[in-house]
Amino acid sequence: MSERSSSKRYDVLAVASSAGGIPALGVLLGAFGPEFPVPVLVVQHLDRHRRTSLAEILARWTTLAVHLAGDQEQIEPGIVYIAPPDHHLLVEPGGVLALTSSELVHFVRPSADLLFESVAGTYGRRAIACVLTGTGSDGALGAQAVKSRGGTVIVEDPQTAAFDGMPNAAVATGSADFIVPVAQIGAVVCGLVGTSDSTRRPTGGY
Repeated sequence: MSERSSSKRYDVLAVASSAGGIPALGVLLGAFGPEFPVPVLVVQHLDRHRRTSLAEILARWTTLAVHLAGDQEQIEPGIVYIAPPDHHLLVEPGGVLALTSSELVHFVRPSADLLFESVAGTYGRRAIACVLTGTGSDGALGAQAVKSRGGTVIVEDPQTAAFDGMPNAAVATGSADFIVPVAQIGAVVCGLVGTSDSTRRPTGGY
């Protein structure tokens, strides 16, 4: 088995989305079975001034446990950690999460760029970064950082994304290893981490 196809090749999946992101995240997470072998860190741009039920919504789509990330929380395989509203989400050495309310990045908090950059610094070639639908360019610089450290970058095909700003910006960096419709991203990720994709279909709404 090659290093790239080995389940030991990757230790984390980081995902970024914005406008149109909730259904896209549902489709992606719905492809992962209960034995999914790496943690999933998610930045979805949310209203910074309101509580969110995103974790509960996404939990309807997937067999994985889903919850808002906590500061200094130790990440575990097969769990989805979502950046809380108005907090940047970072991962530190040893797989410990950090939340910060530092300055907005590209007018947003949480920032996909900051998450991806921290993932790149902590995991290097063992990281997967995925950019889904959204407006603006958040995630593009972070995708470059992941690629520069030897990690793998997946981008939703801009032609099929609900909003093509973030995917187009990520593609323009030249960092994308895979550019595919969201319905195919789950299978790509499962192939990389060495697990079968789930046959479960989304049952929840958004």
